[in-house]
Amino acid sequence: MYQPPHFREDDLGVQHALMRAHPLGLLITAGASGLIANSLPFHLDADASEKGTLRLHLARANEQWRDIAAGAPVLVVFQGANSYVTPSWYRTKAETGKVVPTWNYAIVQARGPARVIEDSGWLLSQINAITGEHEGQREKPWSIGDAPDDFIRSQLKGIIGIEIEITEIEGKWKVSQNRPIADREGVAKGLGEMAEQAEMQELVRRYGGLGTE
Repeated sequence: MYQPPHFREDDLGVQHALMRAHPLGLLITAGASGLIANSLPFHLDADASEKGTLRLHLARANEQWRDIAAGAPVLVVFQGANSYVTPSWYRTKAETGKVVPTWNYAIVQARGPARVIEDSGWLLSQINAITGEHEGQREKPWSIGDAPDDFIRSQLKGIIGIEIEITEIEGKWKVSQNRPIADREGVAKGLGEMAEQAEMQELVRRYGGLGTE
């Protein structure tokens, strides 16, 4: 992806944190079926390889797995916090008027060799891992053991596993670092007036050298 140096985020731990916080990734392939993109929940195993390994499952009826089995290249995109940025938040607007709108965002793109897995034991482990991550915070977490064994076995027959060893990973945090500090302060203040943009406000303050409130 296009990467101006001031937006690049190369810290693997930071990249992994975004992937875990926003696990619904976009799986993109270019194979015999053409260009395909599907939104799917991913489980990241950071210790399985040097840059981490992604595991997921998709419906057997989804033809994308066949392209992966045939060797189609794979790209996974994780979209983090994002927000429209109005020029009205910039001090530069009052000083010169030479400003335009933009969009702030944090994003991670990962590539690597992918393999298709049909083993029921692997699939069960993958489902346990991903549900455990998201059920763990609940007062009464659901687990696979709550469902009848024969039902789970029938469900496993309808899915296919995918494992991607990450060999290339890029992070891009476009969060107003290229603006003068007064403009960054204005963006942080504007975002602070919108409860749903608390995550982006925190990124603007941290990457913009503004400290914490």
